[in-house]
Amino acid sequence: MKDKKNDFSIEKPKLPIDLEGIESIGQLEDESYISSGVIGGYIIENQVADAVTFNEVIFKNSTFIGSSLNYAELTDVRFEHCDLSNVDFRNSIIHRVEFINCKVMGINLSESTLRNVRFNQCSGDYGFFSFADCKAVKFQDCELCYSDFQDCNFNKVGFYNTDLTQCQMSGTKLKDIDFTSCNVDGIGARIDNLRGAIFSPVQAVSLSKLMGIIIR
Repeated sequence: MKDKKNDFSIEKPKLPIDLEGIESIGQLEDESYISSGVIGGYIIENQVADAVTFNEVIFKNSTFIGSSLNYAELTDVRFEHCDLSNVDFRNSIIHRVEFINCKVMGINLSESTLRNVRFNQCSGDYGFFSFADCKAVKFQDCELCYSDFQDCNFNKVGFYNTDLTQCQMSGTKLKDIDFTSCNVDGIGARIDNLRGAIFSPVQAVSLSKLMGIIIR
């Protein structure tokens, strides 16, 4: 059960109800600007571009393959049933964005700024979030095994019914985060990072290994 005291709301993407379909976005170039449309069944393959902007866009059943989009800016964007595995979004700004039923395995959001971002029912093992600045970010019913959240700045970040097996969170303050609905087996964090985090009694026994405590 979620701790209502530590729950919070996030803003949804502000998307016009009359968005029209975009048939093609072509070859992305540095500082490309894609705005106001629905992109369905599109494949973005091996594209490399910096500072691309997506604004008021819905991606449906689209695939990003081998693409590197560093310094991107995504505002009011929704991804539905998309495959963004191994996409490189380093140093990007992600604001009012939803990832719904997406594959985000190995996605790289390190050193990015995330504001009002929701991951819902996503497969995201081996994701990279290190050094990200996250405020109002929720992971609901996700798989994030072996993901890297080291040295992040967390402010109103929630994990709900999410698999965090072997995740690395060293250097990230986890105060007030409720992990009781999650699998935290093998989670990596320093003792001072865990101060104020919320765990179940069973989880606490598992985490005792981090503190060198022997329970008999």
